[in-house]
Amino acid sequence: MAARWREWGELAIQGLLFFAALVSVFTTMGIVVVLLVEALPFFQQVSLVQFLTDTQWTPLFAQKRFGIAPLLAGTLLTSAVALALAIPVGLLSAIYLSEYAPARVRATVKPILEILAGIPTVVYGYFALLFVTPLLKRVIPNLETFNALSAGLTMGIMIIPLVSSLSEDALYAVPNSLREAAYALGATRLEVALRVAVPAALSGIVASFILAASRAIGETMIVAIAAGQRPILTLDPRRAIETMTAYIVQVSLGDTPHGTLEFRTIFAVGLVLFLFTLVLNVIAIRIIQRYREVYR
Repeated sequence: MAARWREWGELAIQGLLFFAALVSVFTTMGIVVVLLVEALPFFQQVSLVQFLTDTQWTPLFAQKRFGIAPLLAGTLLTSAVALALAIPVGLLSAIYLSEYAPARVRATVKPILEILAGIPTVVYGYFALLFVTPLLKRVIPNLETFNALSAGLTMGIMIIPLVSSLSEDALYAVPNSLREAAYALGATRLEVALRVAVPAALSGIVASFILAASRAIGETMIVAIAAGQRPILTLDPRRAIETMTAYIVQVSLGDTPHGTLEFRTIFAVGLVLFLFTLVLNVIAIRIIQRYREVYR
């Protein structure tokens, strides 16, 4: 009788896990359906060629232009600034925590570092606007009040825990036998860290980079508050720009009538964001499959 109850319990747990997986799948499918249903009427009125090649984005102005290039450039610019800060700082932090820090220091520093990921992004946004921007203006006098640089740097601070924590976990999973073999051959601690541990954990490290890139591209409140709402095509981080997520926030405030062409632009932009995230996830999966190391 006990064995029968145990079997039924295992089946119930399997069913619960399967249901959880289905919820994730159907949620993703629902998002895709909503984006396509709302975006297709937009592309029936605006050609895909104009959407991809026009250099002006003014759907809320009297003279309407629907080129996503300014929003795309602003998104990539802030994301590039964020990754330029987060990747080296996060990776070096991970190497220190995994290869150099004592167990007590690692147990203390890692949770403190991960607190950065729990701070609300609206707090980061005002931190960028009221602290980072005035600080940068002392060094860069012609920096605009709303700019891509301060938003990108603050976003980089926010995603450091993603790179650091995931990379540290990947490094910590490398078997100590590899390190001991390298020490036996006369390698220094730095050589073991950079030439043994990092290459062995490369798939996890690269996956953390791509996850951080996805997080940066999809960030909303920091860029909406600190980067501005000026959709201009520029790669100058000192200027005010507008990202795809900031534009979605702008239209979603309620001033644009539902069902109009202007309102449907947010679904077209959201579809582009979704495709960006999908491509990054596919790249991450391919990299993990290509460089994954299996140890026994």
